[in-house]
Amino acid sequence: MTDSTLLGKHIVVGVSGSIAAYKSADLVRRLRDEGADVRVVMTQGAAEFITPLTLQSLSGHPVAMELLDADQESAMGHIALARWADWVLIAPASADTLARLAQGRGDDLLGALCLATEAPIAVAPAMNNKMWSNSATQDNLNLLRQRSVAVIGPASGDQACGEVGEGRLLEPLEIIAELKQLAVPGRLQGRHVLITAGPTYEPIDPVRFIGNRSSGKMGFALAQAAQEAGANVTLIAGPVHLPTPSGVQRVDVETAAQMREAVQRSVAGSDIFISCAAVADFRPLQTEANKIKKTAGNALELQLEPTVDIVSEVASGDNRPAFIVGFAAETQELIRYARDKLERKKLDMIAANQVGQGQGFGVDENALQVFWSDGEASLPLKQKVQLARDLMTLIIRQFDAKNTTENS
Repeated sequence: MTDSTLLGKHIVVGVSGSIAAYKSADLVRRLRDEGADVRVVMTQGAAEFITPLTLQSLSGHPVAMELLDADQESAMGHIALARWADWVLIAPASADTLARLAQGRGDDLLGALCLATEAPIAVAPAMNNKMWSNSATQDNLNLLRQRSVAVIGPASGDQACGEVGEGRLLEPLEIIAELKQLAVPGRLQGRHVLITAGPTYEPIDPVRFIGNRSSGKMGFALAQAAQEAGANVTLIAGPVHLPTPSGVQRVDVETAAQMREAVQRSVAGSDIFISCAAVADFRPLQTEANKIKKTAGNALELQLEPTVDIVSEVASGDNRPAFIVGFAAETQELIRYARDKLERKKLDMIAANQVGQGQGFGVDENALQVFWSDGEASLPLKQKVQLARDLMTLIIRQFDAKNTTENS
């Protein structure tokens, strides 16, 4: 009996030129047995070892091979596949394919797909043992790992060339077992993750407000990462224009007070609370019923009052989740301010990032310094979707460690 880890997942299987390509047929079949929806992309070299018709029959869909296919590219086929995928799994991944991925080559369909996708990528290498141990191949693998590409295998044993050593493609069931571990790091099935994202707008009058530059992209990426990890995710979003991640329950709010109310309604029963929203620290003491008119030569004075610190309130409340993560967006002294907030607000973890001058807000890339009571980690600059997965892995590890300590 199979579990539900891959059930309903959209998996693009990339097949490259290796004698081990014959195993991709069994891999596709077994992925479908797991309930995954599979599309196959083949390189020209792969078609020398196994026919597209075989993989089409097993996947139930036409096999994609040509980057410049008149039928597919009229709808930007590689972009459509890139957006469709929950995972890209290249098995077998030849030495040449690894090199092309490391170089960022996009002159064939598989390479262009990998450049265009925001889905996580896994490679299952297969090659001669001397090619595997070559420093060029190992350098390429190290570079891919730095970009959060997962490497599955290889195994050691007899090879088609007659030699013995490391470089054999793992068996399909072993690849699927590894993919399940990657797809659900720490296994959040049955857990409820509550996430806030985006800015809040505090009205001055019917047409003006106090707000900030938060785009919500990081919070939405974290919601996607938590859902990929198997969690039941509630996303409380400020006023942003972003698509809701698949499988995530979204609650839209505008003001800090509305976000607080939404959090209070959802926090009971939550296992993890991630306060990623850039909630306004102040709001106008009085909101005008009508638009304030501009009067020549006269200044406008606004009286502001502080808003409730939502994450501090949750951390000190009766319904405190088992694990609370805060965010610190700073323009200076990032480490000192982040550590102070971690302790003062009674958080389990805080993720801090530099903002201003093109950093943090409104951009697709970010970097984070992450702190918890007895450790820290540096997550380098990368796309927020990948960064969110790396942060979620850290959260899951520390959540599991805290649960193990408290229950021992």
